[in-house]
Amino acid sequence: MSLVDPLAVYALWLRDVKRFLRTPSRIAGSIAMPLLFLVFLGFGFDGAMIPGLPEGVDYLQFLVPGMVGFAMLFGASFAGMAILSDQDVGFLKEILVAPISRTSIVLGRIAGGSTTALVQALLILLLSIPLGFRIASPLSLPLAVVFLVLIAVTFVGFGIALASQFSDSEGFGLVVQFVIFPLFFLSGAIYPVSSLPGPVQLLAYANPLTYGVDGLRAALIGTSEFPIALDLGALLVSATITVAIGTYLFERVEAV
Repeated sequence: MSLVDPLAVYALWLRDVKRFLRTPSRIAGSIAMPLLFLVFLGFGFDGAMIPGLPEGVDYLQFLVPGMVGFAMLFGASFAGMAILSDQDVGFLKEILVAPISRTSIVLGRIAGGSTTALVQALLILLLSIPLGFRIASPLSLPLAVVFLVLIAVTFVGFGIALASQFSDSEGFGLVVQFVIFPLFFLSGAIYPVSSLPGPVQLLAYANPLTYGVDGLRAALIGTSEFPIALDLGALLVSATITVAIGTYLFERVEAV
């Protein structure tokens, strides 16, 4: 058996994408929270003096890349929920005993989860434009997509690793929400990392989403706290680690 079966990866990717697109309520629910944060915070703090805010950048411009990153985090992390849902209906057992490698299954899940998370993030970005958001340069959009993909892969890998340790979706949902919001608030999505107290900044620097949000700001509004090379490098490392851990833990899942 080959290590990676491209046809199996494609089939799992297509299944996840079709299931996502056929459930409008899921699409609406996935972007509702980031959009509410964007509207209430963006207009509520419009004109306010935010410590550490880059000069010449209004709060809405600063906030949108953070909300796009949050949509990616939220959507990608909950990709693990699909694994537990498949376990409940018996589909997971079927693919585990199929003549394909576990690595192919994980890669298919990562591809599907990343694609659906990317759709959610792009919807937030499009909806922010009527609210007044302006992209610094359309030429930087490919760089923004690179950061979106790396954020998605990082947190889909995290979601798969976490889901492989649970047998029920309720427990997984509680734990993943417990993890998501600290990552969100420590990412600089709604306020600059430089304005945080010193010890808390150290936690923010260990958060992969911090570099994803910062990279998105560099690409979308032309300002960032870190060099783009650092943002890209940190996300590449975090994506590699979470995918490796997710693959290792998923290979230990038993077909029951």
